[in-house]
Amino acid sequence: MTAPRASTALSRFTVLDLTRIRSGPTAVRQLADWGANVIKIEPPTMADDGSQPGGRRDGPDFQNLHRNKRAMTLDLKSPKGIEVFKRLVAKADVVVENFRPDVKTRLGIDYESLKTINPRLVYGSISGFGQDGPYSQRPGFDQIAQGMGGLMSITGLPGQGPVRVGIPVADLSAGLFCAIGIMTALLEREVSGEGQWVQTSLLQAQIFMLDFQAARWLVEKEVPEQAGNNHPTSIPTGVFKTSDGHINIATTGGKIWERFCHAIEAPELLQNADYATSRDRSTHRDKLNAAIETATLCKTCAEWIRILNDAGVPCGPIYAMDEMFADEQVKHLKMAQDLPPGGVPRQLVSQPFSLSRTPSSFVARPPMIGEQTDEVLAEFGFGRDEIAALKHEKTI
Repeated sequence: MTAPRASTALSRFTVLDLTRIRSGPTAVRQLADWGANVIKIEPPTMADDGSQPGGRRDGPDFQNLHRNKRAMTLDLKSPKGIEVFKRLVAKADVVVENFRPDVKTRLGIDYESLKTINPRLVYGSISGFGQDGPYSQRPGFDQIAQGMGGLMSITGLPGQGPVRVGIPVADLSAGLFCAIGIMTALLEREVSGEGQWVQTSLLQAQIFMLDFQAARWLVEKEVPEQAGNNHPTSIPTGVFKTSDGHINIATTGGKIWERFCHAIEAPELLQNADYATSRDRSTHRDKLNAAIETATLCKTCAEWIRILNDAGVPCGPIYAMDEMFADEQVKHLKMAQDLPPGGVPRQLVSQPFSLSRTPSSFVARPPMIGEQTDEVLAEFGFGRDEIAALKHEKTI
């Protein structure tokens, strides 16, 4: 049986998924959603009672991470299980794991061991702090990486103390970077004919995501601080009260600043020497924000969003989750997509980019534990009697 593919873009690749929790599954989801033949491998004794990290299998977290995959069970702690896994590796294109660095070596499924079986193998690894170095054996966790990676020092209101971001940004970005690395290695393999080891970590991903904030230190030795809802360099940009709520307004550059002052009917701000240049507006940020809010309090969110957008000033609402998915543009972009029929009607978050000829879709619901074990093993050349013996030995 040929498994349904979410796209034709990556349909020629087979991926063995050893990942768990979030960062690794995020990486593999990118491959699955673009058509790779993803086989999720889990222990035969895996609990399905919600006690595993990420919660229950039918919960929102697991469902959103594991669509478009098939699942099999395999005991990688047994010699027979490792033997089976290596037979799978011989025909696979990619292995992805996010064990603690020493685990794969102890099991004998590290990159150096597996490339002797399949020199074309691309092996993706995500760790907390790197595959080697003084912190390599520490357990990794998103919030730890947010703190060590500098993000919590620049998040939150000035003087508030460190604040975590409301999503697991280190986990998610590490997963995305791993997927990018895997696809880069697969492209390079078309030239060299050889696979390679792709490595990233939560700490590396989080530091990279600091972007210009990290560059402010590296280039100018400036330590960024908490700026709350104010943009740290483009001013005035931030959250402003209206008569019925709050909106975001972004006024970067002189032309937009001029348009903004006229749109809020406060041309006197343009004549104020304290706000003449971007640096001046930064120096007098608090006073300027107060003056702007005097104007914005006079109209509703909807009124200001219409007025400012008509004037060419970037602005937008601040939505709760239900409001965001109800927005007409979000609906137009189809960011909530239906799972295929066959179970409880459900929507999940769709891919954030599109391809014109080889689009992505949801073709398979997240699998139950070991749902396709027999099917997968048969595809890899295991006979009926071999599969029965593996079940009898509790290897699968």
